[in-house]
Amino acid sequence: MIWTPSPNFDERKLPISILVMHYTGMKDAASAINWLANPDAKVSAHYVVTEDGQVVNMVKEEKRAWHAGRGYWRGIEDVNSASIGIEIVNPGHEWGYVSFPEEQMDAVTRLAHDIVKRHDIVPSNVIGHSDLAPARKQDPGELFDWDRLARHGIALKKPSLNRGEPPWTDSGFMLALERFGYDITTEKDAVVAFQRRFRPKNIDGVIDGECRTLLLSLMLDRERGITK
Repeated sequence: MIWTPSPNFDERKLPISILVMHYTGMKDAASAINWLANPDAKVSAHYVVTEDGQVVNMVKEEKRAWHAGRGYWRGIEDVNSASIGIEIVNPGHEWGYVSFPEEQMDAVTRLAHDIVKRHDIVPSNVIGHSDLAPARKQDPGELFDWDRLARHGIALKKPSLNRGEPPWTDSGFMLALERFGYDITTEKDAVVAFQRRFRPKNIDGVIDGECRTLLLSLMLDRERGITK
């Protein structure tokens, strides 16, 4: 691990309970790291993981890095205060979004495993930037390997489609989505964020039977204590 300090941090106001995955959305690793270390940028992250799996530590975990911006997750509005942020080097949708290399995902998985163990972060609080800011963000995007994190007990497993479709109206679905943790102020953006995370092969913003079934499965697991 390489220590490359960023001056862009302050003090936490909440205990750590969330881990946020981002992509850098810049042309290369050097540009991203330089930007996150630039005091004029007013942004930072605790860690950056390069394409070849190198981990760069930029802000100490006990400090509040400025990675999440305006957002909301499960009642928390100051997500920066409650979270650790990992920036994963990838050009993102703006610069030619690509799959995350094996070496990179291996490094992200090891780093995330250590973080969630260290801070007792539950799988449902390991989220993407798009989950906490649906109207603003798309990262880490539909190509991110959430299944790999799930296999290691870090993130939520893919929800089951075997529990049947609930008789929810669109309004009922949105209420359930809000209860699960999303900000539903802009409804279609919230649906897209949910699909990007749990149904990445079809991100159309339409509430259909599959979306309802996936969300029901997640809600049932949470109510039964299988997930938190």
